[in-house]
Amino acid sequence: MSIQEKTEAEQTKAPTVSVPVNLVRLSKVGQRPDLLDYLVQLWDRRSFIFFDARSRVQSGHDKTHLGTAWLVLTPVLNGLSFYLIFGVFLGTSKGIENFIGYLIIGVFTFQMSTRSILGGAKSLTSNTSMIRAFQFPRASLPIAVNVRELLSNIPVTIVMLLFVIFTAPAEEITWRWLLIIPAILLQFLFNLGIGMLLAPVLLKIPDLSHLLSFIIRFLMYVSAVFFAEDRFGKYPVMRAIMDFNPVFQVIKVIRDTVLYNTTPSWRAWSVLGLWALGSVAAGLFVFWRGEESYGRV
Repeated sequence: MSIQEKTEAEQTKAPTVSVPVNLVRLSKVGQRPDLLDYLVQLWDRRSFIFFDARSRVQSGHDKTHLGTAWLVLTPVLNGLSFYLIFGVFLGTSKGIENFIGYLIIGVFTFQMSTRSILGGAKSLTSNTSMIRAFQFPRASLPIAVNVRELLSNIPVTIVMLLFVIFTAPAEEITWRWLLIIPAILLQFLFNLGIGMLLAPVLLKIPDLSHLLSFIIRFLMYVSAVFFAEDRFGKYPVMRAIMDFNPVFQVIKVIRDTVLYNTTPSWRAWSVLGLWALGSVAAGLFVFWRGEESYGRV
């Protein structure tokens, strides 16, 4: 018998040894982590989220001749159309001091919420292939969308303020203009939270995406974008909706600081802050709860 045959014979006669496996440490692929671990995973991917948002800002209008100029041109053209229709033909500008600045702030600010909420709501349905191919915290998708819109809104806000400064009557620049920063950050948190709440719903019921345009339109009407807020004084229900509307409150805060040189009331900050923190907390919780189901839909 050859040496190789003897070795093979000895191996076949050798007793098998069972190796214990600790199943406690094993986890199912794609299993939802604890909420705290989920938040840590999101924080660990902050560089990717910011890089993705910045790159999409730069490449978002590559196929157009004017490029990123459309970020500013779109609200300007919307504001011009609103000015002609409501300010000139329907006369909603009556009783509003500096209607041009009033309208510019309303249109520019509302458009940020529109883009952010719609983008966050569609973040799952527009990235289904990525969700099924890679393992990562899905909440990073709407966060990246909202960071992208926040970065895009920086030049838009600068142009908005330049319009207010150079259009008659010119407004005086004061320290209150700095209050725009916390107002926009609270708006960012609100937009993110609402988008995260809507994204799982749209993934399961895609038909609801068609209703979003009507909801956004109603939100625009109760945000006093192009008319004075006291027009709803005779309708207490609509006035109450406006008072608790966070988009209206952020517009009102910016108008008070920029146009009227007044410090916004604590009530406005409270409503905006409660909506911002409450919606982002609820959005993160809902997103975390459905983490395992997104790639299977």
